[in-house]
Amino acid sequence: MGAHADLLARHRAVMPDWILTYYDEPIELVSGEGCTVVDREGREYLDCFGGILTTMTAHALPEVVEAVREQVGRMIHTSTLYLISPMIELAEEIARLSGIENAKVFFTTSGSEANEAALLLTTTLRRSNQVIALRNSYHGRSFATMAITGNRSWSASSLSPLHVSYVHGGYQYRSPFRHLDADAYVEACLDDLRDAIATTTAGDVACMIAEPIQGVGGFSVPPDGLFGAMKQVLDEYDIPFISDEVQTAWGRTGEHFWGYQAHDFVPDVLTFAKGIGNGLPIGGVVARAEMMDCLGANSISTFGGGPLVSAGALANLRYVLDHDLQGNAKRIGALVIERLRGALEKLDLVGEVRGRGLMIGIEFVGEDGFAPNPEAASAVLEGCRERGLLIGKAGLHGNCVRFAPPMAIRAEEASRAADLLIEAVKAVDRNG
Repeated sequence: MGAHADLLARHRAVMPDWILTYYDEPIELVSGEGCTVVDREGREYLDCFGGILTTMTAHALPEVVEAVREQVGRMIHTSTLYLISPMIELAEEIARLSGIENAKVFFTTSGSEANEAALLLTTTLRRSNQVIALRNSYHGRSFATMAITGNRSWSASSLSPLHVSYVHGGYQYRSPFRHLDADAYVEACLDDLRDAIATTTAGDVACMIAEPIQGVGGFSVPPDGLFGAMKQVLDEYDIPFISDEVQTAWGRTGEHFWGYQAHDFVPDVLTFAKGIGNGLPIGGVVARAEMMDCLGANSISTFGGGPLVSAGALANLRYVLDHDLQGNAKRIGALVIERLRGALEKLDLVGEVRGRGLMIGIEFVGEDGFAPNPEAASAVLEGCRERGLLIGKAGLHGNCVRFAPPMAIRAEEASRAADLLIEAVKAVDRNG
């Protein structure tokens, strides 16, 4: 039995069956540098998924490693019962960058917890448990966030503390409005939103929540301006808008620092996590002061914003800004998307190549040119691993793959990764 096989047997003996692992023969990653990682058996890979968009900058980034090392030597943990300098400094930076006026920041340990906190704020402020969410969305694995996730594959229970109305908008490829051009699609989604408010709610809705680009949904990208137009409808009812920026923040989309900026509006609340910590467990909520301060009971965050993770996240954010990784995401992403479209869109197996910046998705279809083809996506995932490339798999039907490398990826690395991905897709196309 190999090292991975032995570890898998131990994993299955003590871990829940519902923890998803990739590959027919799962692997453990034990070291990494830049965009390269090494598994338990010594195999090297180009990492173009970054721990689900979490290793945002690079593996073993020296600036983050040093910040963590220095902080570990002084103080690992105190809790928010005490003042924490790196947490305050990080909050100041995020509030300044957020675009939200008079912003305050609350730190958590994950995106699920960040979205839970955002729901707590808006439901408390509005005295309502009604939420509007998007079909094909994903907002977390916790009880309330699973309830607002519009993707059957990731929603394990119908039980919920919330009353949720789902609307169209984030995923045009399989929408009933897919035949419309961008402007007409936006108008159809606005009509759907108005109808949902009128027919499925009592009017006093706590919030609407949306991902600017749906991550688990297969990197589906709605038309620019859609959410700004939706915000105008929501404003008629005083319904706050939460922008779930867990995957779209920090310049990953290339064109914008926050995903919401493609839609010409500013949300009432935004949530973040994943990439800001470059692997450290941190998330958070940004909201206007009057919304953030609406809670009437005491609270703390035992681990959220702790000295260790805040020091590392602050170093990581400064690296992103100082080295214009947003610009790099825009340049490299455009090259990869153009290359993938040129090589793959003519294949019958490929329904769509889409994305923005370093969030690139491929949707696979069956012989009729439209039916979801999850088998192809799984085969491409395996084929990439065999060739030394790690990517992700997603989509409502599990028929999409995701390409989202660390944002410091170099052009030559991205070019090699694109070649390997194209090779894997063409091999499946030939054999399918």
